[in-house]
This record gives sequence, C-alpha cells and structure tokens, in this order.
Amino acid sequence: MKERVLVTGGAGFLGSHLCDRLLSDGRAVVAMDNLLTGSTDNIAHLAGNRDFQFIHHNVTEYIYLEGPLHAVLHFASPASPRDYRELPIETLKVGSLGTHKALGLAKAKGTRFLLASTSEVYGDPLVHPQPEGYWGNVNPVGPRGVYDEAKRFAEALTMAYHRVHGVDTKIARIFNTFGPRMRLHDGRAIPNFMLQALSGEPITVYGDGTQTRSFCYVSDLVEGLLRLLYSDLHDPVNLGNPEEWTVAQMAETIRDLSKSSAPIVYEPLPEDDPRVRQPDISVARSCLGWTPKVTIEDGLRATLEDFQRRSRGA
Repeated sequence: MKERVLVTGGAGFLGSHLCDRLLSDGRAVVAMDNLLTGSTDNIAHLAGNRDFQFIHHNVTEYIYLEGPLHAVLHFASPASPRDYRELPIETLKVGSLGTHKALGLAKAKGTRFLLASTSEVYGDPLVHPQPEGYWGNVNPVGPRGVYDEAKRFAEALTMAYHRVHGVDTKIARIFNTFGPRMRLHDGRAIPNFMLQALSGEPITVYGDGTQTRSFCYVSDLVEGLLRLLYSDLHDPVNLGNPEEWTVAQMAETIRDLSKSSAPIVYEPLPEDDPRVRQPDISVARSCLGWTPKVTIEDGLRATLEDFQRRSRGA
C-alpha cells in the first residue's frame, strides 16, 4: 500500500508544490483547503490522478479522514502581511484551532506531523542571523502579531502533543520562499515587484530599501521539508536560503530580469516590518544534509515566466 499523506492548505502556493513532490515520489495525497487564500488553479493539473484527492474543508473544524494515514503536513494559513490585515481572526484561528484539529488527527492515526511554522516567530530580530535557539522579538498586539503569535502558539501546541501524547512531530521555521503559483496580488515583495515591473507601473519599495530578506526557491524548500518530515528531529528547524539580499537589490534585479523601465519609488515602512531576516541553517545542514541549490537569479527567471503567463490571462 502506498504511503498516504494529508496536506492541509494543499491548494496554496507551498501546499500545492508539496502535493506535486509527494505524488512524484510515489505517495498518495489528500489535499485539504477551504480556498480562503488557496486556489484550485494550483492543483488543477492533478485532476484525474488516482493517487490525489481534494477535500474542501476548513481545518478549524473537526477533521475526519477515513482509512490509513502516514503523515499530516499542516500548511493551512494565510501567509502574507496583506492577509494578516484583511483576515486577522481567520489567521489566529487556523494557527490555534486548525493546528489543534490537525494534531488530533495525527494522534488518532498514530502518524507523524509536520508544522509549517515561520521565520516570523523571530519578529524584528535582535540577533542576526537567527538561530533556532533565539526566542524572538515580537509585538503581540501589532498588526503582524496575529500571524506571529498564531505560529508561536502552534509551535507550543505541537511540542505539547509530542511531549504529552508522544506524537512524532516536526516544526519547520520557513523563511521567505518564492516560485511559480505565488498569488499575483499576494502583497509580498517578489510578487509585488514582478507584477509592477511587468505592467510598467512604478516598483514600490517600502522603507529605504536597506532592510534585508533571504529568499529560497520553492523546490529547495520542499526538499528540506521532506527531509525534515522523515528525520528524527522534534525541535524547530530553520529552512531558508542564508543568502541575504536588501529589498532594494531584489527590486532592481527583478526590474533588470524583466527588462522593465519602471521607476523604483519609496514609501513609508509598515509598522513592525523587520529590519533584517536571515536564517542560520546550521542544524538543517548538519542534521538533514540540506542546503539550497537553486540560485536566486534562476529561481526569479522561472517565477517571472509563470507571472508573465498568468498576468496575461488575469
């Protein structure tokens, strides 16, 4: 019998790429999503695949799944600052209630569980780069707090299920990831810059552009996630590209790759926007043998091609 895996948020950007990889590796996949921020467009190519099943469901409600299950990958959550502003309560509920329901299913099925956490648990960090042992600098009542604290709670709940119930849990702290299928109007830096560059609109950089981010291509991230899923690690593990870029550098690179003449304009920095973000991936390197392989430029070219195709049809 093939391994059967549940991916919550399976119609989202990361979730859909996970579904693809799991299927290509010979597993059967159940994708579960309420389509709040996900889209069936991301999994339309899987229609007719006998090993793939899609269930429209809100994971903040009880999850029932008949039959054996070999892993639960919990990726359901809004994931961009625009989402946090527009869907703050939904973000908190899926991080708390949704994680509780997903962990309950993993416990009932006696299977392993992987939580998609985030680098946002570090907040606006006072330690750079950020190792897993850093506890973070988070404003719990700021506009980003709904996401930061939802994920911090989700991590605490996941560790509680591991310690109390013996669930084989994993926690991935995912840093900025990009690639095909990101929402055109996602609100994050790379989609914004690409859409503006392709349309010839001014490219908007918030702040002075010297704040830094680390960008990992989606195929690399998925590889790291699967290595973590089948490892014996239980403490959080950073997954991301340690190559640090300024936001202005990213805007200029996307403008050049898209051959756009759009000007770069600067707007005020949003509240609690982190000044630096760079993962220390020593644990992933030493324990998982994982490090990103795809260059930022190659990843941007592939993402631009996808954005060009979809923006023409939008």
